[in-house]
Amino acid sequence: MVRYVLFDFDGTLVDSLNIVIEVYNQLASKYEAKKIEQKDIAHIKRLSITERSKFLDFKLYKFPLLALDIYKLYKYSIKDLILFDGIKELLEELNACGFQLAIVSTNSEQNIRECLKHNQIDFINEIICSNNMFGKNEDIKRFLKTHKLKDSEAIYVGDEVRDIIAGKKSGVKVIWVSWGYDQIDNAKKEHPNYIVHKPHEILSISQSI
Repeated sequence: MVRYVLFDFDGTLVDSLNIVIEVYNQLASKYEAKKIEQKDIAHIKRLSITERSKFLDFKLYKFPLLALDIYKLYKYSIKDLILFDGIKELLEELNACGFQLAIVSTNSEQNIRECLKHNQIDFINEIICSNNMFGKNEDIKRFLKTHKLKDSEAIYVGDEVRDIIAGKKSGVKVIWVSWGYDQIDNAKKEHPNYIVHKPHEILSISQSI
């Protein structure tokens, strides 16, 4: 039985793609990489992270540094950040049904808390910020251990292939959402436990496990 529903943040709860692209483009010259043009977005979303780095002439090993820089600038756009349609209602319903909620993200805690405050969401107390873009599984494992949870008592919700991989490595079931950063064809290759197209489906799945 699921007790905790863990969420990714960017692309899962909030529609931050345009903000991230805008900030990335401000930093592209610093990292000697190509800027992202509007016409390239659909193509980029179909690529793996390795393929994206090649397309943008970006060195993959610099991703952790880029992420830090992005989230520093990101904070100036929090006021423009919006929740996906139906997300606030989903979170409120999950909370009302007795599920504990947490966020596991590579974004900064300050950014996430500011967004939650702006959207009047005051019932998500636990925010786990990962320093490793490809190591969320270790954060999820620590969360399970800290809260003395069985793998079956938590589920992870994310929008990227790396979220699916992290959830599976940590032993929890994964719900992949189709409204985020990655395309469904890439997600299916990693075999998430569930694929959803509307936020309310997450409540139904959490109640049925």
